[in-house]
Amino acid sequence: MKPVTLTIGELAARSGVAPSALRFYEERGLIHSTRTSGNQRRYERSELRRVSFIRIAQQVGVSLERIRDALKELPEGRTPTKADWTRLSARWRAELDDRIALMQRLRDTLDECIGCGCLSLQSCRLYNPGDELAAQGSGPRKLLG
Repeated sequence: MKPVTLTIGELAARSGVAPSALRFYEERGLIHSTRTSGNQRRYERSELRRVSFIRIAQQVGVSLERIRDALKELPEGRTPTKADWTRLSARWRAELDDRIALMQRLRDTLDECIGCGCLSLQSCRLYNPGDELAAQGSGPRKLLG
């Protein structure tokens, strides 16, 4: 029995990703398709999970390069199992925990900023008079530190 495949339009509709983005993902080696005799793309159903994984990983700030490297470790020709996904996610756990902590610091700092209304630069956690924190490196040093 021939496996059920999806057209690019069907994959786009099911995943919520535009066909142009699917073609981009394919060009970058993130997903794979076969071609019909008329040169139309056909995707295995397992590609739907890969596209969903790409969307979520991008939304939490993981680069396409890192996503591609992770997807290379998943099996070809079969739907990844729970064990496959667990192995993949274990490598990202520490980085995701760091990102969560950073987002929580940002959220808490923004709460303070909104609450103070910038009426007191003496107690503002983001205020950096004279750019004195430049010696510590680039970026938002108080939040990153």
